[in-house]
Amino acid sequence: MNTNDLINYKYNGARSMVLLYEKYLTSLLQTWREAKSINLKLPETDDSDYQSLETLLEHIFRAARRYMVWMCDKLNLPDPEIKQEPNSSIVESEADEYLIYLLSKWRIPLAEVEEEKFLSSTYKSNWGVDYCIDAMLEHAVMHPIRHEFQLRNLM
Repeated sequence: MNTNDLINYKYNGARSMVLLYEKYLTSLLQTWREAKSINLKLPETDDSDYQSLETLLEHIFRAARRYMVWMCDKLNLPDPEIKQEPNSSIVESEADEYLIYLLSKWRIPLAEVEEEKFLSSTYKSNWGVDYCIDAMLEHAVMHPIRHEFQLRNLM
């Protein structure tokens, strides 16, 4: 994707976060594929998102969709209409296509939002923590970074 497509953001901080999200989500998928190629086993846990590499990737894509839906909801923007992530049984074969689709959907919703709206109010996240929109963007960017770090440490 071309970074020039994001020139017209009203808040450059949001533009930067969207570009960073693209960078790190793309990098994570590459690392995930490396982990898959060596048949990496995740540590045992009761967490259903960590039962396999496939459930982990489904979790990462689901979170990506939910972050943008949450931000649009809190900013009273239209639903970004991001289709549901592929489930774990097909996520590997559909990962590249879904990633391109997901990133294209991430580029659109926040472009016309003024900087003040990213910082002026906090909202309860789906897991009960208060975030302003700017902080949620930063949280979203860190999500693939954290999982890539996790996978690299396990490899």
